[in-house]
Amino acid sequence: MPVKAKICLWLLCLLAAGASGAPTPESVFRGRAEAAFAAAQKKYQTATNSSAAASQLAAASFDAADLATNETTRATFAQAGIAACRDWLAREPKSAAGHYFLAMNLGKLAEAEAPSLAAYKLVHEVEREFKTAAALDVSYDFAGPARTLGELYFQAPIWPLSVGSRHKAREWFERAAALAPDYPDNQLNLAEAYLKWRNREEAAQTLKKIESIWPAARTNFTGTARERDWLDWDSRRAAVRTEFQKVYRAAP
Repeated sequence: MPVKAKICLWLLCLLAAGASGAPTPESVFRGRAEAAFAAAQKKYQTATNSSAAASQLAAASFDAADLATNETTRATFAQAGIAACRDWLAREPKSAAGHYFLAMNLGKLAEAEAPSLAAYKLVHEVEREFKTAAALDVSYDFAGPARTLGELYFQAPIWPLSVGSRHKAREWFERAAALAPDYPDNQLNLAEAYLKWRNREEAAQTLKKIESIWPAARTNFTGTARERDWLDWDSRRAAVRTEFQKVYRAAP
């Protein structure tokens, strides 16, 4: 999730908590993620040769790491996912999902260890694993390998500090949006990038696309597992519309 989206989510959680001390959405999501991780880990321990069990643990590890409140805990969750993925890929080296989830968890480990030389090295491994996943099945998880490569190049510092690249970010964001145009994350990433780069025409077109897909997306992406996504997506949608109007003094 982009940093600005995390900040917006954090602010929403504070407002939701109010003075009553009621659980925030973030704390609810964290509890769910940790419970899912515990269940997936227990299942995996009894079926270590199961790719389905490894996939479930890898996904649960990433979610729990993403919501962790400190870097030590984040690293612990991420390392569990990394270990499961490495075992999985030893059996199935051409599993796009295996490489994808390995990259996702490596990214969380890099986040936990930053700033450090170890984190710098991990970023390059993240890039390599996402590229491998894209080569094997770029459409996996609504063009997840393309989307996450775009996010990596968009958010990372540029060379020589890291792998950040405007050209590569645009290439992969546009590819993800072309492959899975109805998935909100793909269009939101593109709109945020175009606005940052001050590409007015492209930003306006993407914002119109977001408006057109939103009603169907509300119907197609549902359930408890999507609640956090929608909190993020709605916040980011509002932010990009506001930013466009602020920068260009006009509606898209």
